[in-house]
Amino acid sequence: MKIAAVLLLLAGHAPTSGTTLLSADWPTYQADDARSGISQDPLPDSVSEAWAWRSKNRPQPAWQGEAKWDGWNKVYDLKARQTFDRAFHVAVVKGRVYFGSSADDKVYCLDAATGAELWRFFTEGPVRLAPTVQGGRVYFGSDDGCVYSLDATTGKLIWKRRAVPEDRRIPGNGRVISNWPVRTSVIVRDGMLYTAAGMFPSEGVHLVAFDASTGEVQWRQIQNDLPAQGYLLASATRLYVPAGRDNPVVCNLATGERLRVVEGAGGTYALLTGDMLVFGPGKTGQLGLVEEGQKDQLATFQGNHMIVTTNRSFLHSDKELSALDRARYIELGRHRKALGTRQGGLTKQLRELGKKSGNDDAQQKIKDQLAELGAQIDAATQGMENCVLWRAECRWPLGLILARDTLVAGGKNEVAAFDSERGTLRWKHSVEGEAYGLAASDGDLFVSTDTGAIHCLRAGSRQAFLTPPASSRKVGR
Repeated sequence: MKIAAVLLLLAGHAPTSGTTLLSADWPTYQADDARSGISQDPLPDSVSEAWAWRSKNRPQPAWQGEAKWDGWNKVYDLKARQTFDRAFHVAVVKGRVYFGSSADDKVYCLDAATGAELWRFFTEGPVRLAPTVQGGRVYFGSDDGCVYSLDATTGKLIWKRRAVPEDRRIPGNGRVISNWPVRTSVIVRDGMLYTAAGMFPSEGVHLVAFDASTGEVQWRQIQNDLPAQGYLLASATRLYVPAGRDNPVVCNLATGERLRVVEGAGGTYALLTGDMLVFGPGKTGQLGLVEEGQKDQLATFQGNHMIVTTNRSFLHSDKELSALDRARYIELGRHRKALGTRQGGLTKQLRELGKKSGNDDAQQKIKDQLAELGAQIDAATQGMENCVLWRAECRWPLGLILARDTLVAGGKNEVAAFDSERGTLRWKHSVEGEAYGLAASDGDLFVSTDTGAIHCLRAGSRQAFLTPPASSRKVGR
């Protein structure tokens, strides 16, 4: 863990969202437009499996894996940077579970209580990202190049719009898809829907805003240098567009105008704390931090995910979960930053004095001051390291959310819950496959895995194992 990165994270604001989040709802991926991964609903002290829905076929990710090494830069054991569609991530609203499928080109709605299928809707291509549910509607995009608005209760189509006017089809991942597939999520806020379509910059990648009610285009911006893949994020004034293995693009929410491309090591994982962007994992599992209005990375640290609350921040790496005292950390960090500024000024003065002769006494005085500042900086740094409230071994590195006072981490064939106050392991539960998707709603935990399974864990439930109904399995494209 690198101190500077954590300081900047802690200095951000608690996540905000344009998506209306009721206490029992999880209306989009990672709960809100900031992708905070936080629910105010508690989880029980122990769980059992209430039901499990299983797809006939596994998810079909657009990117099956990464190169094992980067020979040019001599980087080995590369992290996968495009994992957004390895499971069927869910949205949960008003007792219903919604998700898209890259296996059979559908969007499903299940009863959250029983796992029974309520409706399904066909598209003409894989649906790779979780829908957004708002105002009684389900919004999503597909590899067929279209954006959809459905009635959340019945699944009936309200409107369908092609994100790019031209309808050109190409082979892609064993399917026939649009030349401009929608491989970002949709953001819905203040009556507008935002999305992006296109993988090939040379063909144009379209950022588009629609009227969420009617589907009419409000603005369109075309970029010719970067793709758009992964979950979009939004603040009150900014739209953040992940670019696959490349670095995210920051745009004006009102117009779509590009403001900057931030620096970093790429990846589709991202979250916002206020207008501060955290993203990665880069080639080696490294998250970068960029402040609003800036292009350069201010700091980096090793890790996969994080959760930021008012008083604490939780850091999640391949082998560890940790918590920091946010307020104390900020106080010490500000002090250390002021010391560093003074240190930089004195170093510059010393360099200038060194160019002239006859000022040995002045140089020695500055050297003494620099030595004292160095000792103070070391003390502040040690104090910041002491702000770690707890560390816990964690062998569940694939996903992380916070439900009131319970951190849930996803791993291979298992999920685990930790007490957020102490870091102690509360419980763990087996699931089928690698648990990339986590969602919490109304006391239930929903776990999506790379096998196409969705598990519902809750307190005091008898187990049920559901597969798609026979009629669903027989229906073909």
